[in-house]
Amino acid sequence: MPFRTRLRRNRGRLLRRLLVTCLTLVVLACGGVVVAYRLTVIPEPHPETVVQSTVFVDAGGSYLGRRGPVDRQEVPLSQVPRHVQDAVIAAENRSFRTDTGVSPRAVARAVWATVSGGAPQGGSTITQQYVKNALLTPERSLTRKAREALIAVKLDRTRDKDEILEGYLNTVYFGRGAAGVRAAARNYFDVAPEDLTVSQGAALASIVNIPSYYEKAGSDPKVTARLRDRWEWVLDAMETAGDITGAQRAAARFPAFRFYPPGGTEGQRQYLIDVAAREAADRLGITGDQLARGGYTVHTTFDLALQDATAESVKERAEGSGDGGVRVHTAVVGIEPGDGAVRVLYGGADYARQPFNDAVSGAVEAGSVLDPFGGVRLGGPLRGLHGSTAPTPLRLASAYAAVAADGVYAKPRTVARITRGGRTVHTARPETRRVLDGKGAFAVTARARQGFDGQAAPVLPAARPGEETGNGTFLTAGAGGGITRRTVWSVGYDSRLTLAVALFADRPGAKRNTTVPAQLPNDPSPTGYAEELAGELWGLSGGS
Repeated sequence: MPFRTRLRRNRGRLLRRLLVTCLTLVVLACGGVVVAYRLTVIPEPHPETVVQSTVFVDAGGSYLGRRGPVDRQEVPLSQVPRHVQDAVIAAENRSFRTDTGVSPRAVARAVWATVSGGAPQGGSTITQQYVKNALLTPERSLTRKAREALIAVKLDRTRDKDEILEGYLNTVYFGRGAAGVRAAARNYFDVAPEDLTVSQGAALASIVNIPSYYEKAGSDPKVTARLRDRWEWVLDAMETAGDITGAQRAAARFPAFRFYPPGGTEGQRQYLIDVAAREAADRLGITGDQLARGGYTVHTTFDLALQDATAESVKERAEGSGDGGVRVHTAVVGIEPGDGAVRVLYGGADYARQPFNDAVSGAVEAGSVLDPFGGVRLGGPLRGLHGSTAPTPLRLASAYAAVAADGVYAKPRTVARITRGGRTVHTARPETRRVLDGKGAFAVTARARQGFDGQAAPVLPAARPGEETGNGTFLTAGAGGGITRRTVWSVGYDSRLTLAVALFADRPGAKRNTTVPAQLPNDPSPTGYAEELAGELWGLSGGS
């Protein structure tokens, strides 16, 4: 029988067999998907995605810096304005509120790109991005893509949309080293996430697309122009979706960004963070590493504006190298009498070149700066100050702060309070005790104002008579005189602030990487420099 005849007679049976085979394959595939879905376990987030950094802010809340391997701090979705949430959804996944966690079209494109060797495809849903960034490895394969889709679907069916969005906003990378919306709000606009405006929120949402490129917004005109176009697109989408009104869209203005990369004062602030981090860890009873990874916010006592002004003033003056490799050091400490809050702590010009903090650990020859304490009985932490030939600037400042507080010593502190997740976990209290009576404090001030008249120790040429400025007392003293001047101190104090400026020098030692004390260069005058710096900072701090 001819082949064509046999084919016509058996065509129905062959079609039925083919149909049965196809249905069997479909049933097996569906069954496999169902089994795979049931066996799929939602993994825990990667350790690096849940690690949080600890942020340090000054007394007014201005950002100082951070400690930790990743610049990330979690924020509950309730603290992220709705317009910021809507901006991210408009930019990344407009069907987020209603989809099943995956985009079949995007998955198909990604599969085809993997099979054909084409360029990587985007377009994943917010849920898929969260799974990829926080729960899975960045491996590119069909198996990983399939697992990503299964986890995304299961996550969408078992978790609330707001929970998924919160996880995404706390882990997505925004550039500038910022993982999560809290770090991004700070690094781009220096605000908390709850204070982001509609324009700022739309800008952050626009950045997520290519964060490593857009992070230069504000400093690179080409990048800024391209981001602005995307920002307009996001706002238009928000208006179309009813997330913002026409009036809000019309009023939106492209926001100003913090300059990137950061300026030169960042390195100097590490001295402050070092001291505050040690104190904060001690207060909480944890290690420094636990603090850095714990997601705390350390509210310090520092006045960042005054600190930066100090750094600029020192930079403009005589700090640097003199003849024979002599290096002049400047240390500045400002303490609030009776409280112990450290407002200024200048310990060096550049932490990267000199991690050693001159203000906290530098032993500076006292010379005649301790003469006003002669014959006065000191107790507590100031006991033995008379015999200290080289106190640290911090200790000397705390001693004169006790005088300014009528004999009440307050332990120097750099931490005001510590919070975590919006909850206060530690509040600092001044630790005070009387170290000299009121009569003794009066005697010290009287001697300082009189230029040490009546003291057994002679007034060295480096010292000049103390002078009264308004309600405060100012004195300059030190060790050595003329061309042998070794240190200069300039101290000012009243009931509001005690400010100590210390000048000393060193030069390279005989052995490699060592230094030895040196005489201060005479040009410019170290006494004039110390007094001028102290006077300028006193005025900036609000002193009379």
